[in-house]
Amino acid sequence: MTDYIHFLWRAYRLSFSGSRTFYAWMTLLTVLAVVGGNAYMRQVVEGLTVTNMTDQVSWGAYIANFTFMVGVAAASVMLVIPAYIYRNKDMHDVVLYGELLAVAAIIMSVLFVVVDLGRPDRFWHMIPGIGKFNFPGSMLSWDVVVLNGYLLLNLHICGYLLYMKYLGRKPTPMFYIPVVFLSIAWAISIHTVTAFLYAGLVGRPFWNSAIVAPRFLGSAFTAGPGILILTFQVLSRVSEFRVSDRAIDLLRQIVTASLLINLFLLGCEMFKEFYSESLHGASAKYLLFGLHGHDMLVPWIWSAIVMEVIAALILVIPAGARNRALLNLACVLSIVGIWIEKGMGLVVPGFIPTPLGDIVEYAPSLNETLVCMGIWAFGILLFSWILHLAIPIMNGKFTKDGGITALSIEGETT
Repeated sequence: MTDYIHFLWRAYRLSFSGSRTFYAWMTLLTVLAVVGGNAYMRQVVEGLTVTNMTDQVSWGAYIANFTFMVGVAAASVMLVIPAYIYRNKDMHDVVLYGELLAVAAIIMSVLFVVVDLGRPDRFWHMIPGIGKFNFPGSMLSWDVVVLNGYLLLNLHICGYLLYMKYLGRKPTPMFYIPVVFLSIAWAISIHTVTAFLYAGLVGRPFWNSAIVAPRFLGSAFTAGPGILILTFQVLSRVSEFRVSDRAIDLLRQIVTASLLINLFLLGCEMFKEFYSESLHGASAKYLLFGLHGHDMLVPWIWSAIVMEVIAALILVIPAGARNRALLNLACVLSIVGIWIEKGMGLVVPGFIPTPLGDIVEYAPSLNETLVCMGIWAFGILLFSWILHLAIPIMNGKFTKDGGITALSIEGETT
């Protein structure tokens, strides 16, 4: 217990030690998070009227971001499987950072759900034993279980491995390996259950498809590893973290295969919606071509599709895949494209037109945008802080028996 308290105290001190670049980065994120928090306080005071959500379109930017971040969290499984099942050494060296990203992503997902609640003070109704959890009948209760369970699993794995590394001890497999294998199935479940939340709403034909869950997983395994490819390269430039080219190449292969699968499933969905020419295709028609003069989302979805196609072409052409600049461009295009496709391109069209045939379009208000910006800033701030602690521990420069007591994210001691 004494060692653990000492570890927390030294980690606390390290959290506030860094270079000017580190302080500037964390200050910027803090300011953005505070601005977002202020916008959320305005929403708490005035209610959801400060958003552009309506009775007709009751889910908007908050749920769109929630859906995307759940996918980012689930994507850590694509590092866990090669690292622990196939014992790939290159992935084993970086798998912890993927799990740390999952922790930050899950926390962001929960925050997006909280801000979407019109009365957050009533959240206690969902707490088992206090409120009426309605498990297992409600898909929402399943989502609460899988999200919080996945967060606890990753916190245990990351916390245990980092603490053992700090102590200079070899981790005991029985204390974390079973949890790792459990997290593999759990990672798939968090996005599958989220997909079932949509597919289970029988009054919304746009979401009533058996391939919603596979599409969610395909897009998740594209965006998540894509974010990690970019993150690893940034860390290699600003810290002492190093990632092998083989690890980047494996992540690139995962992104390529997943992106192609996602595009294929998107094509299957479009065939299903348009070939039959039924009234149930009205939402898809609104999204892709506009409906009765309403076409707010048409530029968004076609931009997303074009970005994903360009990214796929770069990734499947060997010369493009080997070029690091083009690889980074493909990652950015695929991430942004999937964010649009799984966000505004999925959530909003499900409500347009309404079951009564009304067409009420939606675009996020300024206040909604500020709240979303604040949560993104907080999540990146959290991930940056975790990496600030994890990198020196994993590099063996922050240990119980010595090591630095102050370290900047650029590898400079203060």
